[in-house]
Amino acid sequence: MKKFLDQMGRKVEINFPVDRVISLVPSITEFLIDLGVNVVGRTKFCVHPENRVADIAVIGGTKQVRMDDIQALNPDLIIGNKEENTEEDILLLVKDYPVWMSDINSLADAERMMKMLGHLFGESHRSEHFIARLRMRQHGLKASYQGRALYLIWQNPWMAAGRNTYIHDFMTLLGYKNVIEDDRYPTLATPKKLQILNPQHVLLSSEPFPFKIEHVTELKQILPNAEIRIVDGEIYSWYGTRLLNCELQLGYNF
Repeated sequence: MKKFLDQMGRKVEINFPVDRVISLVPSITEFLIDLGVNVVGRTKFCVHPENRVADIAVIGGTKQVRMDDIQALNPDLIIGNKEENTEEDILLLVKDYPVWMSDINSLADAERMMKMLGHLFGESHRSEHFIARLRMRQHGLKASYQGRALYLIWQNPWMAAGRNTYIHDFMTLLGYKNVIEDDRYPTLATPKKLQILNPQHVLLSSEPFPFKIEHVTELKQILPNAEIRIVDGEIYSWYGTRLLNCELQLGYNF
C-alpha cells in the first residue's frame, strides 16, 4: 500500500502493483496509454489513440458512469477529473476503489498532472520526456498579440470559456486576449451580450457542441465585424499528449 496526493490535495491509498486502471477523462486516457499504463476501462468520449481504445471496455460517459461495468472490471485505480466527472459518481466510487482526481485549469496544471501520474506509475522519465516535447511544441505556437477573442463552447444558450480554464491559458499562448472576464464557463443569454463583448475573433469549438457553418452564418449577423471560425476543440482543450499526437490544425476559415 502506497499513499499519493492527487491534484485536489487528497491522499489516495493504492495497492501495488497497479495492473488495472480505469480512466474517466478522455485526454488523460490518451496520456496513460502513451505512458504504457494498462487501461482496462474508459468513457465513450475517450477516443484517442484511435488504434488502441477500440479494445478497451466502455463504462459509460464522463458524467454517466455505469457502476456495474466498473465493478466487473475490478480496477486497482480509477482516474477522474473535478470538472469532467460528477461529484455524485466520484463519491460513490471512492467507497470501493482508490480514485486519483485531476484538477486542471492551466497549462502548468496539465504539466503537474503528467509529472504526478508519471511518478505514480513509475514512468517519471517517460512523462518528463513528453513534457519536454510539449514545451517545445508550445514554444513553436507562442504568438504575439492577435486581438480580442471569444471562445464559444455551446449554443442555445451561448456559453464561453472564461478565466481559470485550460482553454483560456491556451488562447493566451496563441496571442489572444480573452474578452470573457468571468471564471469558468459563463452563459451569454442574448445577442446583445455578445455585441457588448465586441470580439475581433470568435472561435467556435468543435466540441462539446459541434458548431457548423450555419452557426458561423448566424453569428455573422450578430457580430458582422468579427472574424468567425471553427476550431479543433481537442487542440484547445485536451491536455496530456494530444498536442503531440494530433495533426496541428488550429482553425478553418469560412
